[in-house]
Amino acid sequence: MPGFVLLVRPRGDGSPEMRVGYTVTKKIGNAVTRNRMKRRFRALARELLPTQGVRGADHVLIGRQGGIERDFASLRAELAKALAKAPR
Repeated sequence: MPGFVLLVRPRGDGSPEMRVGYTVTKKIGNAVTRNRMKRRFRALARELLPTQGVRGADHVLIGRQGGIERDFASLRAELAKALAKAPR
């Protein structure tokens, strides 16, 4: 099971701009843990979205239980796989 859920929704406003959002609930842990997970998501988005993201769409990364324990390389591979499956 991946450490996050990726939602991709085309905006349909004609703009090629990609937007990204991050959500980590209190079920994941305390504020320190949630902020660390969001920092990891931001780093992943900076690295992968410019080349693999869907143009003109909103991307939302939702943290899941166990995602904070994953190493960064496996999260990167999971996000790349999820972006490849995203509708274009």
